[in-house]
Amino acid sequence: MHDSPQVHSRVVVGRLAPSPTGGLHLGHARTFLVAWLAARNAGGNVILRVEDLDSSRTRAEAKDGAFVDLRWLGLDWDEGPDRGGPSAPYTQSERTETYEGVLDQLKQANLVYPCTCTRADIIKAASAPHAEDEGLVYPGTCAGRSAIDALALGDRPFAWRFRVPAAAVAWNDLFRGPIAIEANRLGGDFVVARSPAGMSYQLAVVTDDALMGVTQVIRGDDLIPSTPRQILLYQSLGWVPPQFGHIPLTIGPDGRRLAKRDGSFKLSTLRDAGVDPTHLVGQFALSCGWTDKVVPSTPRDWIERFALSALPPSPWIVTPETIEGATTPARATKGEPGA
Repeated sequence: MHDSPQVHSRVVVGRLAPSPTGGLHLGHARTFLVAWLAARNAGGNVILRVEDLDSSRTRAEAKDGAFVDLRWLGLDWDEGPDRGGPSAPYTQSERTETYEGVLDQLKQANLVYPCTCTRADIIKAASAPHAEDEGLVYPGTCAGRSAIDALALGDRPFAWRFRVPAAAVAWNDLFRGPIAIEANRLGGDFVVARSPAGMSYQLAVVTDDALMGVTQVIRGDDLIPSTPRQILLYQSLGWVPPQFGHIPLTIGPDGRRLAKRDGSFKLSTLRDAGVDPTHLVGQFALSCGWTDKVVPSTPRDWIERFALSALPPSPWIVTPETIEGATTPARATKGEPGA
């Protein structure tokens, strides 16, 4: 069994984990800034990990572009694909063997089983989902199988599903406070790998965070439904979960969350237009409640003044006016950060 380094570590370790499926936008930047500051404020380290398991959507130029975008904002990291480190490699597509070893542990404990159901099968078999459920709930059609039953399937494609208990999963969220969710209402038994397609996000991210010693995960609150599933995997593998903090997303003027297709809010677009990154950092600081005016600044200027609790509970609405004047920093308010 793999040992989790964080069991023996008291150092806060945060991480930035971009997916190279498109350019980073202002929403990514704000969340990454908060995650970076949360680690730096605690005197901790930051890991950069590239989450490129979705090979059909991964773009090589987006990986390099993420490094450029993050450095342009003033963010740095102590370990990563370009820096190396004790937990290398830091690119998920290069960690397949590690994931397979962890999946084998789950198989040996009979915590997963082979499922041959298609999405159409699940829609047909499942009862109407409740409004509070996260999409379709897997009805357990193949749950009677054991891990060893995969041998009898031959070349037939199947998914490995993790057995979800009925009890609620609880954690003390760094931003939202105590949360308890019944994981079996968030889709039921969930997929951790597909044969022959490969590993799922849930298994990969838990394995990476645990083996890289990540102790603190700050991310958007759209990922709250993933947290109970990830905590269950941690517990099943004998690993200590990190502390999770889920912060409100950034949304556009239309009320929809930003997407990588929103070109006008992409960091590369803003950089090419001559936008001053210190203006953006100042806007982020204002949106997070650390100041009452836009102060051109760098991420390091806010380390001592960082407070996760200061963030408003509602999403941050970004508009074209948000970056108005960003190409002429003199028009922004001058002064010390937080002054």
